Amino acid sequence: MRNVKLNNGVEMPILGLGVYLMSEQECEQSVHDAIMAGYRSIDTAAAYENEEAVGRAIKKSGVPREELFITTKLWIKDAGYESTKQAFEKSLKKLQLDYLDLYLIHQPFGDIFGAWRAMEELHKEGKIRAIGVSNFYPDRLMDLILHSEVTPAINQIETHPYFQRADYQQFMQEHNVQIESWSPFAQDAGVLNNELLKEIAVKHNKSVAQVILRWLVQRNVVVIPKSKSKERIIENINIFDFELTTEDMDVIATLDTGQSPIFNHHDPISVKVICEAKFNI
Repeated sequence: MRNVKLNNGVEMPILGLGVYLMSEQECEQSVHDAIMAGYRSIDTAAAYENEEAVGRAIKKSGVPREELFITTKLWIKDAGYESTKQAFEKSLKKLQLDYLDLYLIHQPFGDIFGAWRAMEELHKEGKIRAIGVSNFYPDRLMDLILHSEVTPAINQIETHPYFQRADYQQFMQEHNVQIESWSPFAQDAGVLNNELLKEIAVKHNKSVAQVILRWLVQRNVVVIPKSKSKERIIENINIFDFELTTEDMDVIATLDTGQSPIFNHHDPISVKVICEAKFNI
């Protein structure tokens, strides 16, 4: 496994397991399978409603805590100074952990500045090794950087062959923020059936999913593919024994549409829906 070094010196595995839209039972089994397969980074969120399952799987695995890199996220309703501290403690308890490796503001809405102040304090206290954000577009990220003491270590954003974010990655590199991909397979946008990707996969005797993950890793993008299948979990981590050529990378670059097929953070109706979403957290 390759690591990336965040802007505060903390090292993070470049590939981990995501657990979005997994039930408690599915999540516990998948996290355990992943850890047994060699994964050391697990990404969850309060809004996923499966932090307790992640905690059980970690405990069941028997892997020393210091070998793992655990991420969870703060949901919109808990953004704010006091509410962030309360939400953090709740997540920590559900995960059965004494500290987090990475804590993210899940969405760029609500009182993000109050939340960030609380996260900065938790970081200083040693309760979080690194703090960051998710789904922040350049303007929101720049605003936070300019008006904060700590620059986010990570920005976890939608990144896949149909929405590649190369220009935004360059912006983040200039400001020492690590890009992390969520939804590397573009959910239901058909990327796994793309003919160009299939051709590249055949050439390397790999799956399309492995080609996509390798493409991200070669761009130095941290990635957290989700899978409930033990076989695919194992397949997804086996991407460090081949390398895409410059020609492969150029072909994949042609697939970029420059638009999200999943969610538009600039659409007021979509923002209203997500801000009003109810979760048992």
